[in-house]
Amino acid sequence: MAYETIRYELTEGVATITLNRPQRLNAFNDEMIRETTAALRDAGRDAAVRCVVITGEGRAFSSGQDLADVQERQDGFSIGEHLRTGYNRLIKQMVTLEKPVIGAINGVAAGAGCSVALACDLRIAADSASFIEVFSKVGLIPDSGSTWLLPRLIGYARAYEMAVMAEPVSSEKALQWGLVNDVVPAAQLPEITLAWARRLAKGPTAAFGLTKRAMIRASSMTLAEALDYEAMLQEVAGRTADNREGVTAFLEKRQPQFRGE
Repeated sequence: MAYETIRYELTEGVATITLNRPQRLNAFNDEMIRETTAALRDAGRDAAVRCVVITGEGRAFSSGQDLADVQERQDGFSIGEHLRTGYNRLIKQMVTLEKPVIGAINGVAAGAGCSVALACDLRIAADSASFIEVFSKVGLIPDSGSTWLLPRLIGYARAYEMAVMAEPVSSEKALQWGLVNDVVPAAQLPEITLAWARRLAKGPTAAFGLTKRAMIRASSMTLAEALDYEAMLQEVAGRTADNREGVTAFLEKRQPQFRGE
């Protein structure tokens, strides 16, 4: 599929989605929301894809919603409908994708761009990156999943601080708060992210996906319910070819050769 606002590349089991509107700091318009959602859907269906990386072209990850695009169609524009038919589908696609999603945060992640970063399973940030929940500066609330994702990552007090103060959080502070998994020199971000992604792409893809499903569901379960759900998913994982290979490799004292099946 040809894309206008993103780039999609597949190499060694890693699908890289690059938000590609650098002249607008990779701000989302309707087309980029649609294309990113479609690329993630296709990555989920493609057995050759075993890990996904999302990053931005140029000096920003994403500055969020393209407000100039919204301003041009102010009459009759519904924010709620825009979210339901656009960003909500994108965030759900990311969270339900049963393959690891790594955010390579190369620059500022603001507004809905911050929400997209939060919806990644793992985040590696350049030392020049920053995160800002900019919504209150225009009299809005955090959206695109931020009210659900952010408190779960860093706790209510810090999440509320980010939402109402609307101040940039540096990559170093983001690491201290648990918002990102690692901070690396900006020049090394692509290389280090690819190393993480290749490692995951060689792993037991089904088990990674089931782990993601279990952890998301567990956030709304009691301990007893989570234990029962784990047992059910473990039964599924235990019937995969990767589980058989993992056990065989352990007994033979060699590295497993997982196929993602």
